[in-house]
Amino acid sequence: MRERDVLREMAQGHTNAAVAERLHVSQSAVEKHVNAIFDKLGLAHTAGYSRRVLAVLRYLGSTS
Repeated sequence: MRERDVLREMAQGHTNAAVAERLHVSQSAVEKHVNAIFDKLGLAHTAGYSRRVLAVLRYLGSTS
């Protein structure tokens, strides 16, 4: 469930540092959650695309 919290904060435009502060976890923990989110969504490193933006778009599409 923490990954969903991290993704929600990302969708609000927060940086990893801000997400860490808002969720009271380390920045390292946020980075691990972000990477797990990318893996679960199948968002490999792709030139020309922001995985962060793609993850947020998928999140927003799933909440409507």
